[in-house]
Amino acid sequence: MATAVLLVEDSKTQAYQIKETLEGVGLKVSIAHDGPEGIRAAISEPPGLVVLDVKLPTMDGFQVCRRLKMHPATRNIPIIMLTEKTSAEATMTGLSAGADDYIPKDIFATEHLITSLQELGVL
Repeated sequence: MATAVLLVEDSKTQAYQIKETLEGVGLKVSIAHDGPEGIRAAISEPPGLVVLDVKLPTMDGFQVCRRLKMHPATRNIPIIMLTEKTSAEATMTGLSAGADDYIPKDIFATEHLITSLQELGVL
């Protein structure tokens, strides 16, 4: 059975592209479009992995990551932050919040994401 992935991404275009990539390697993807929706979805049906954008409406990805890592039902779920925020400070904030990997959305993002999935044992 395919690993369930929760993708938290507010851009419908980017969500579709990322979903296609993840489904292309055999994962089952559901999408939440903001932080609170993502937290609710992760707690109600804990996925095997969360792929999380940082720039989200209502609550940023750093806050979502911290809350998921504090909740007993979701604290052990790997989280990959996939974002346009590329500064060293943002990267450190993401990793400090509990993310297992922090991937900038650049031309290497897909390759980096697949490698990270392999390293986390999701693939």
